[in-house]
Amino acid sequence: MVEENTLVVDEAKIKKSVLDGIPLTITTYTLSHEMEAYIGKVLTSFLKYAGHENLCDYIEYCTLELAVNAKKANTKRVYFTEKNLDINDAEQYREGMRGFKKDTFENMPHYLKLQKDKGFYIKVNMLYSRDFIQIEVRNNVVVSKMELIRIHEKIARSRQYNSLEDAFSQVLDDSEGAGLGLVVLVLMLKKMSLDEDSFDITGTPVETIARLTIPLEQTVLTNISGITNVIVDQINDLPHFPENIIKMQDMLSDPKSEMMDIAAKISMDPTMTADMLKLVNSAQYMTTKKIDSISEAVKILGLTGIKNLLYSYGTQKLLGDDTEEKKTLWQHSYKTAFFAYNLAKNFYHDKHSIEDVYLGGILHDMGKIVLQAINPDLTEKIIKFCEAKNISSVTLEDIRGGMNHAEVGALIAEKWNFPENLVAAIRFHHSPGSAPETYRMLVDVVYLANMFCKMERGAAVFEQIDGSVLSRFHITRAEQAEKIINVFSKGFRTET
Repeated sequence: MVEENTLVVDEAKIKKSVLDGIPLTITTYTLSHEMEAYIGKVLTSFLKYAGHENLCDYIEYCTLELAVNAKKANTKRVYFTEKNLDINDAEQYREGMRGFKKDTFENMPHYLKLQKDKGFYIKVNMLYSRDFIQIEVRNNVVVSKMELIRIHEKIARSRQYNSLEDAFSQVLDDSEGAGLGLVVLVLMLKKMSLDEDSFDITGTPVETIARLTIPLEQTVLTNISGITNVIVDQINDLPHFPENIIKMQDMLSDPKSEMMDIAAKISMDPTMTADMLKLVNSAQYMTTKKIDSISEAVKILGLTGIKNLLYSYGTQKLLGDDTEEKKTLWQHSYKTAFFAYNLAKNFYHDKHSIEDVYLGGILHDMGKIVLQAINPDLTEKIIKFCEAKNISSVTLEDIRGGMNHAEVGALIAEKWNFPENLVAAIRFHHSPGSAPETYRMLVDVVYLANMFCKMERGAAVFEQIDGSVLSRFHITRAEQAEKIINVFSKGFRTET
């Protein structure tokens, strides 16, 4: 369907492929990050026309994992040839693999050029029929008997794992890319009610073929780990929202309340007073002089601003910032809030909406704190694995415990009787397309702010951002996004 450097998604061709049952093929020689993102977009479109878009994250992970493994197999061939080693000789194979990872990582462009010069390709084939979806990843080097044995051994070992906790709690050999990645692939299949029989890897005289066959009749997304119950219990065990804050919220909702009474109530809490003065003196409110009295701050913030501050303050008080991990999460959340506020200010002009997106940015990741509390070591490993594989942490959380941090955060917000728009901002901040239309603007802004923060630290690329959200902000090129990120980052550094 496409060769490298022509990365334009042809919707008409994809639709015809699905309707006519014609295989769709993507060919690449280097599998760049741009090509990986392109494959993801084609898969999304392919599954949309097939009526199975809900499987996209799982099938995309499996497909890209197999494509990366094919790329490594191709790299291995040119590396062994350059080192004058026989890949089929057991002793020489062990010798070559000792330096393979380090040498190729340090000089990957060189080895990718050798692969392309040799004509070593990776082909991704997609086929839809009424009964199944089939994904093939082919590369034109022949898998050795030794490699095939290792791969099948690791697939067999995957049967014992029912969650990422099981996999990460044991030491797995990931030196060839067919270790932990394949374990997660099998967990993805389990999530879709399938087993490893849906996956096969074989060799022909000219190619290695990795094949996923997904029978649609029996494919249902399921929870595969009992940890879901632990998470729900953890949420139920959280204390109720602080009584003093609830009373302040009631006071704010009472039309008879006077601003001076509200200011007096707030001033009784020194920490809240400090937070309010810090907020009102920030760039968000652009005051001409420093505000140092609560009565002035209350007038500037207004009722909505004070309500939002109380939600933020109460949440941080209950969930805490007593560890480095929590401090890092809150720092990211404040940056997301700053980005969200400035996106809303530049693209929308409703004052209350701007204040709402700021709060949504602060609280969007609060579910992560609960997940971290359950098993902080494993959470850290999952995050690192996710970033290394360049895949959605939400998808990994789904197969980890049947619930992702966005859903956990939304459940906490519901427990604490947060307003529906804030619950939606938390629940859908990774999946804006699923948000109710009523809250779409709020969710879009928080989602995009979060993605821009991830781009800034190298945890995401422009191609991964939802195209429909970008279009609503009239952002069509990576250069536009990078310019916005640079301006916002500079502003955030100045403020903090």
